[in-house]
This record gives sequence, structure tokens and C-alpha cells, in this order.
Amino acid sequence: MRRKIAVAVIRILFCLLLPDRRVSSWLTNVNFMRQARPVRSSFVGVSVLPDDEWRSTPPSSSSMTPKPTTTTTTSPPPPPPPPPLVDAAKEIYSMPALYDLAFGFRDYQEEVEFLLQTHRQITGFPTRRILDIGAGPARHGIAALMQKQEQQVSQEEPTLSVTCIDSSSEMASYAQQLALDELSDDQRSNFHYVVDDFRTFDLSNDDEEEEENEFDTAWILLGSLQHLTQNKEVVQCLSCIYKCLRPQGTVIIELPHPRETFTMVDCTRNDWTVPLEDGNGEESGELQIIWGDDDDFFDPITQVRQLTIDMQLAYSSSPELADAAAAPVNSSKNKMQNVRGVVPTRLFTAQEMDALALLANFQVVAMYGALDEGVSVDDDAAFRLVCVLQKEPKPQ
Repeated sequence: MRRKIAVAVIRILFCLLLPDRRVSSWLTNVNFMRQARPVRSSFVGVSVLPDDEWRSTPPSSSSMTPKPTTTTTTSPPPPPPPPPLVDAAKEIYSMPALYDLAFGFRDYQEEVEFLLQTHRQITGFPTRRILDIGAGPARHGIAALMQKQEQQVSQEEPTLSVTCIDSSSEMASYAQQLALDELSDDQRSNFHYVVDDFRTFDLSNDDEEEEENEFDTAWILLGSLQHLTQNKEVVQCLSCIYKCLRPQGTVIIELPHPRETFTMVDCTRNDWTVPLEDGNGEESGELQIIWGDDDDFFDPITQVRQLTIDMQLAYSSSPELADAAAAPVNSSKNKMQNVRGVVPTRLFTAQEMDALALLANFQVVAMYGALDEGVSVDDDAAFRLVCVLQKEPKPQ
């Protein structure tokens, strides 16, 4: 009897204790899961349960078994499209005064001396007629006429004439006014400006003798050839020059150095400031120039850079002009003070220039690293690619 009572008591105690063990086990499992649950994260593929769900969801056999992790993959966002190819050359070059001021730091007299001497060293004959293509304000042509007159006084040099070509009528008007202000009457009579496309120009004149219709040398300076972004356009330009150049005549082309092409992982900003002075020599403001910006788009296939050009003219001596310079670029108040745009420009290599010259029956006979005889194209100090082309005999 006592034994039966003892067994019954044990069964009762066992039944009473078993649920507690299950509850204790369940609580232990929940606490472990809370300690081991994933950290909240925004990464794709990490499963996160809110606190309320952890507390209210009882464990089950399925929940205690690790489930295979399913990760969702997302494709990387597409690269941003290149900026629109907006050619602002017409707007920028329609403001010749700003352009002329921006490049006023160049020593045109020294550069012209290099151009004339290089031509004579290669050909053996002096320069009588110059063709300046993409001339802009014609600073090189005007400097050549002024310099040549000084030489003619001491030496019996032939009379020099300069013909400029540019597609901008505003540049032509500005250059003709400069010639009127800076050249003598005799010099102005030998200065000519033609508004034309330098891919298709034709300067032949049936009324003149062939010899009188030929130029001794042609110049394409300040990177003007960069506006011709296709090979056929370059060949067209050189072919037009060939037709009006005398035998053994020269073409001198100034471009950015090829190092700029092969180091262009990212476009870099090229900017400078030109201080302004009034008639009394007092500081009156400044012209801020950006000729290429950090976010320019460069196509390594075509070697064409969408070049940002920004010129901001700020006056300090005149409140009215200062207010105009601070106005938005496109406002009528500031139409002639500031300009910004994108101009497609091509970067050339030395071998490309050699091949393009051959296609137009020219031969590259010399290269320099600046408009300076002392700087070779492979010099560490070289910063420009100056190619000297010479006209080959006409094919039979």
C-alpha cells in the first residue's frame, strides 16, 4: 500500500515537473536565439526580424532548423550618360574681345619670330605671303606685319602680306579694327581677312598669275585644328592649303602635346586669371578663364573631349559693370560679360599628324615641343605639339 502511494506521488510529481522543464527549455532556446539573431543592416540578403516578432513567435521544429540563406542580387546601376554634345563655339567665338583678353599673356612677337625663322631654315627662302587659318583676332598676323616692317628697314626683305581665315564674322570685324588701330597705312594694305570655312575655302584668283596666288607658309595656331574632329575634315583642310601653297612651302600647326592624351585618366581643370587695368594703370577687375573642366567628357575612342570653356569678366572700379558681370550668363544685362559652353575638341598624336599629312601630299619635316626652337617634342619641358609640314611635289 505504501509502495502504491509512493509510486502515485512520484507520477504526480513527474507530471507536474515535466511542463516546467519544457518551459525552461523553451525559454533557454529563445534567449539563445535572441543573442544569436542577425544585426540590423541595410545590406541586401540579411534577414532581420523586428523585436515584436521575436518575442511573440514561439519556437517550432522548423524554426530551430537552420534554413538555407537566400540572397538577392541587384545589378549595378548603369553609368551616367555623357553630357549632351552642345557645340557652343559660335557663341564663345562671337565674343572676340574676351577671347583676345584671355590669351593676351602670349608673346606674339617671339612666336612670330620662331615661325618665320623655322620656315626659312627648312625652305631656304624668305616669307612673302602668310596664310593664317583659324586666325581669330589675328594677333600673329598683325605681329608679323609689324615685325617684318622693322626688318625691311635694315634688310632688303620682300614685302610681306597676311591673309587670315576664320568662320566667325565677329572675329573678322574685331581683327580688322585691331589692324586699323595698330598697323600703318602700308601695313594695312597688306592685311586681308576672309570669313570662310577652313575645310572648304578656295583662295584662287583667275585674274592673278599663279605665282602671285601662292602662299609661302600657312599657320594653324592656338589649337585651331582641334575643331576638326574627323580625319576627313583634317585632310580637307590640308588639301585646301595644298592648292594655294607654293612648292616646298610649309604649314606650321600648334596643338596640345600628346602627353595630354595618354595621361587623361580623368579630365583636369585648366584655369587662369587675367588682371585688368584702367587707363591710369589702376586695377579695375579681372577675367577668370576655365579652358577645360574636371567633369569634361572624354571619348577615348574618338579622342574627342567635350571642352568646357568659361570666361567671367568682373569689374571692380565700376559698380554698374560689376553688377553686369555678376548677372546670369544668359541674361540680357550680362550678354557681353560672361560666356560658358562646351566645344568638342580633338586630341592628336604625332603619328596621326604624320599620316594625315601624307594623305594630303605633305610631309612632316620637324616637330617641336613649343613655339620655341630650343624645346624639342620629347623634352620634359615640352607642353605643345608643333608640327612643321612641307608641301611635296605635285603628283604626276
